[in-house]
Amino acid sequence: MYTFFETDRLNLRATHLEDAAFVLDILNMPKWKLFIGDRNVHTKEEASDYIKERMLPQLERIGYGNYTMIRKSDGAKIGLCGLYDREGLEGVDIGFATLPAFEGKGYTFEAASFILEKAFDTFNLNQVQGITSKKNIASQHLLEKLGLKNMGEVHLPGDEEALYLFQINRD
Repeated sequence: MYTFFETDRLNLRATHLEDAAFVLDILNMPKWKLFIGDRNVHTKEEASDYIKERMLPQLERIGYGNYTMIRKSDGAKIGLCGLYDREGLEGVDIGFATLPAFEGKGYTFEAASFILEKAFDTFNLNQVQGITSKKNIASQHLLEKLGLKNMGEVHLPGDEEALYLFQINRD
């Protein structure tokens, strides 16, 4: 089970129940709600349920999933990054979210590029996708910086908004 990774400045640890307060903060960031959607998680208990029902099952089923980004210098939990087996997509999707205080410092690129590398060399995936709101220019730029190409639009089940679909294949 791949539950812990290390980059130059970050520890990437599989998100688990002790992260409930942090997950609550992330899921209720204005940018999360605007670009990803309201997950109706408003208490620490609901965040624990979200982790148990939405994050841990995938990790247990396929060995990878959502990782909490923890800054090595001070132990601060700064964001989430991971690979997701998302309903409505054929293949695996890379996703990320960072608390506003830690944006623009290269942490998200550091975590996402590492996770993308692991997708190919550790998890043996042949392709990784990324989806983002058409309004989320920062995510589009990061996906492109990671080497993913815009392939057009996709609609996920139950979502009215067309999203951009990005993709990269193993070399």
